[in-house]
Amino acid sequence: MAELDNPNVMSNLITFLSSLIQNVAESNDLNCGFQAQKISVFHGLTSPTISIQSYLHRIYKYANCSPSCFIVAYVYLDRFAQRQPSLPINSFNVHRLLITSVMVAAKFMDDMYYNNAFYAKVGGISTTEMNFLEVDFLFGLGFHLNVTLKTFHTYYSYLQRQMMMMLQPPPPSTAPESSIESTLKVHLCFSDEESTSHQKEQLAV
Repeated sequence: MAELDNPNVMSNLITFLSSLIQNVAESNDLNCGFQAQKISVFHGLTSPTISIQSYLHRIYKYANCSPSCFIVAYVYLDRFAQRQPSLPINSFNVHRLLITSVMVAAKFMDDMYYNNAFYAKVGGISTTEMNFLEVDFLFGLGFHLNVTLKTFHTYYSYLQRQMMMMLQPPPPSTAPESSIESTLKVHLCFSDEESTSHQKEQLAV
């Protein structure tokens, strides 16, 4: 994806992806009192003070991984949410999930990448914790790391469409629920996307 090499494109993509993930986390924060949720190694005692957008931009700035890694990390987060419904993405675990998903994507996608100690510094955690997070994330994914070209394009095209919708003014007949906040609640989920062409959209909660 040549356009991903454009810094402006990537900056906009990171900003939008941050907004989408933040919306999912906030939605799950509201639902935490109604659904049984497990506490995992990804959970912090408090919600980090750094915003999701600032955190993801920090990772983008210092991780020096290929731009495609952020799309693949998004795929991994979606797979994790589907496979671990009792561990929904929320404000207490989203930062650790982000740094871990990008690191795993870089290791899988790039020929050269930084080690766990470096990602730990970028993420503001210890190397030991980064090691534990990586192992739990891999098991949470069922080690399903391969992302086909078709799947990559599907997720990237979805992000592009959603960004276009945000930039375009809504038509006069658009109902209130078509606001940005509602749009960002939609999180693409696939059932065995490598073996079937059936696609669906649902909330990642």
